[in-house]
Formats: sequence, structure tokens, C-alpha cells
Amino acid sequence: MLARFRPAVSASAAALRATANIRQLRTTAAARSDAIFIHRDTPENNPSIPFEFDAKNRDEAHRIMAKYPPQYKKAAMIPLLHLAQKQNGWTSISVMNYIAKFLEVPPMRVYEVATFYTMFNRSPVGKYFLQVCTTTPCQLCGSSKIVEAIEKHLGIKVGETTSDKLFTLVEVECAGACINAPVISVNDDYFEDLTPETTVKLLDDLKAGNPVKRGPVSGRNNCEPSGGQTTLTTPPPGPGFMVRDDL
Repeated sequence: MLARFRPAVSASAAALRATANIRQLRTTAAARSDAIFIHRDTPENNPSIPFEFDAKNRDEAHRIMAKYPPQYKKAAMIPLLHLAQKQNGWTSISVMNYIAKFLEVPPMRVYEVATFYTMFNRSPVGKYFLQVCTTTPCQLCGSSKIVEAIEKHLGIKVGETTSDKLFTLVEVECAGACINAPVISVNDDYFEDLTPETTVKLLDDLKAGNPVKRGPVSGRNNCEPSGGQTTLTTPPPGPGFMVRDDL
């Protein structure tokens, strides 16, 4: 009886020895993303909800398409999606289907683009879309305190929307305004040189409908040095400066 099982045991041992000689590969767990890459019909996002450009944006869409040869009009897909998102507030399935029809391309071509670029919001966002830059330069200048101030003042966490649908808070990668860090993008406008206190004031002004001034809130002009100019403080020399007279 034992002899009958002996070949199987030997084969198993040989397999184990062979496996031991194979280089072991290890992988890390896949990181989750907060972006939506699939679609499921919901009451607020389904193909039966109509969407089309209003008269103003329809004219703008034709101006955008005029920049491209007729045979390459699909190259206008990204700016047209951006235009549609500005009108609708977010990029719904109806928006994507409309752009596909507008460009005369299969809907899948639009789905591929809209799901690849995370700046196309695939779910509804608040009236004021708060994008806080938390990349290294902003982080070093206190962007974590800005996030904490927003969460505490609005009573929401990153990725959430207030119950009155006014504010949605997200973290983003480099906003390209490192010299004015920390920075928040509110819809299409940048607010820079923020502190927790000035951030709370900005939120209160937005909520009250008060006019707000985009750019640095510290009072400096654009990205000039906050302590004043340190270079180019005198008029530049004219032609021939430091050139020999005999040349």
C-alpha cells in the first residue's frame, strides 16, 4: 500500500525542489483611486437625462472645431468636453453621448478620454469645486493645515460635498503655482498665499455671494517677492553697455 503512493510522493518532492529554484516575484497591492472608470445608471446620471449645448456654447464649440481640419475634428474632443462640463457642472453620461454625436464619433471614443483624465468630474460636484494642491511645495508651506481648516469649517472630508451642494473638496497634484503656495483652485480661479484664516474668510465670502479677488490673498502682486524686489531694481543699461569704444 505504501509502495503504491511512493511515486506520487517522489513526484511531489521533485516539484517542490523545482519550484524552489524559480525566482520568486512579489507585487505590491494596487492603490485605489477616487476616480470613476465605470458607469452605472443612477437617477442623476443616466442616458435619458437630456443635454445639449446652449446657444452661446454651441457657437463656442463651432469656433473650437474650426481650429482643426474637418477630417481631424475629433481632436477637439477635450476642449469640447471641458466646455460641456462648464455648462453642466460635471461630465455625465449624457454629456459624453452628446459630444460623441456632436463630433460624429463612436461614444466609446469619448468614454475613453473622459475616464482617463481625472479633471473630468464623473459625478456631481458642488457649486464651488475646491481643489487643494497637496504636492511637496504646497505641503512644505502648510497645505495640510489648509485642508484641515476647510474640513473643520465645512464639516466635510476630502472627496465629499456639503449638504447644501455649495462646496466639494478634493486634493490635487501640482497646481503649477508653487511660488504662491499654498494654493486652492476654486472652479477655474486660483487663490494663493493662503493661511487657515484667509481660507475660512474665502469660504465665507463665497457662501455669502460676496465678490472675491483671485490671486494672492497676501497683498503681493502676482508672484513678486513678498518682501519686495531684490533684483532689477534700477533701469537697465542701454545698448553698448560694457562694450569697448573701438569695437
